[in-house]
Amino acid sequence: MRTVTLDVQPLEGALADFARTWRTGKREASARISFATPELLWKVLTAKRWELLKVIAGQGAISLREVARRVGRDVKTVHGDVHALLNAGVLRRTETGNLEFPYDAIHVEFTLRAA
Repeated sequence: MRTVTLDVQPLEGALADFARTWRTGKREASARISFATPELLWKVLTAKRWELLKVIAGQGAISLREVARRVGRDVKTVHGDVHALLNAGVLRRTETGNLEFPYDAIHVEFTLRAA
């Protein structure tokens, strides 16, 4: 099963992880997408966008119209959500223009500390 981990860490932490991976040549078993703050994570991954990811996960390449049909929503509103996920690096476009979320599972990881 291919899993992507969504985490919260400042840009410096994400860059340090990248540099460490580059130096050692060791790749993680799972992919990782980092957000600078928990608020940004929840702003990008709204309830409707989670629904889209559930429909797309593990399905291979799928058209925007098919995604909209599967979630029972208007293509125009799904289009806006898809672009937000593409901009965040959560979804990918294939060479044919279809959408792809090449993972079977999502793991969310962050720590909430007292102010």
